Amino acid sequence: MQSYDPYSSDPSAMMAAMGPFFAVAALIGLVFFVFYIFCWWKIFAKAGYSGALSLINLAVLIPFIGWIAPLVLFIWFAFSKWPALSNSEPKSPHQPV
Repeated sequence: MQSYDPYSSDPSAMMAAMGPFFAVAALIGLVFFVFYIFCWWKIFAKAGYSGALSLINLAVLIPFIGWIAPLVLFIWFAFSKWPALSNSEPKSPHQPV
């Protein structure tokens, strides 16, 4: 393994030294992203939608426009009628349980 000399003007030595750091940071980022998709999957399933709708969040990987799909999904999800709530009828306080 090559060590990094801060007084050296060789940028390849610096990149070689920073490589493991970037690999660990990328791995941690991937773990967080998978957990993010998993959480959205559970939220959609509990709301009565297909959990696969959470995969629309993969659009964040598209450069420059990736933020639009999750934003539209978030707004749609916030203002739509949830199938899980429409299946249950509210009980009247006068009905026997």
